This record gives sequence, structure tokens and C-alpha cells, in this order.
Amino acid sequence: MSESPRPAANPVQLPTDEKLVLKVIPLPRDVNANGDIFGGWVMAQVDLAGAVIAAIYAKGRMATVAVNEFVFKQPVRVGDILSFYGKLVRIGRTSITVKIEVYAEHFNAQGSYTKVTEALLTYVALDENGKPREVPKPAGA
Repeated sequence: MSESPRPAANPVQLPTDEKLVLKVIPLPRDVNANGDIFGGWVMAQVDLAGAVIAAIYAKGRMATVAVNEFVFKQPVRVGDILSFYGKLVRIGRTSITVKIEVYAEHFNAQGSYTKVTEALLTYVALDENGKPREVPKPAGA
């Protein structure tokens, strides 16, 4: 399978108000029949990235409770380096909602980014019995 460089059309700036939480390179084993990376693979990586942000606030066990929104904007290709940026959207009594944005740059043309995916996920803080528990209030809240 040959790698085709991502078109430089509509390059975007990386977010400055979000935290880089994950960088990963999909491999040929992650490709679907069309030659693009499986959407499910991307979704799994987004869930991991979201959990990094949620863990800052959960201070313990938590689980994904909802994928509120998930938008695939561009296909992900073999040879892309994916950067996952996230930020806190909301802290509820037992839940934490985060936004994740995914940007791709081609391995052989680094420095030019294309936004490929964005998602909104909600995690619930769990106690030792797997029941929802209150999320500790952040300092200054």
C-alpha cells in the first residue's frame, strides 16, 4: 500500500487553549478496505485521549458513559501522525465532559495540520463498587 501525502489544502493552526494529550501513528493493520484508517480505531484513540483529561478531575476510577458527538471531518491515512488535543467542557456532580480534537500531519510532510475528527465525550466517576460518585471540586471552583 503506497502512502499518498495529505493535500496541503486548508491547513489549520493547532489549538492553543487545549492540551496535547496523545500522539500516535496508525499502522497498516489499522486500515479498512478503502485504504483509510478504521473509524473505530480512531474512536478508541479519542476515548483514550478523553480519559487523560477526565482523569485529571475524576481522581480515581471512571468510565466512559456517553459519546455525545463524534464527527469525522477527513479520512485518516497510513503515514499520518495524529495529535489529540483536549479540554474540559463541564464538570457535573458525577460526570466530566471533555472535547477532543484530532489533527493529522503526514509523516513525510510534518508541520502542516488538517483537522480530521472532533468529539465530545462524557465520563462518570465511579466508586469501588462501580456506582457513580461525586467528582471532587477543582481548587478555586
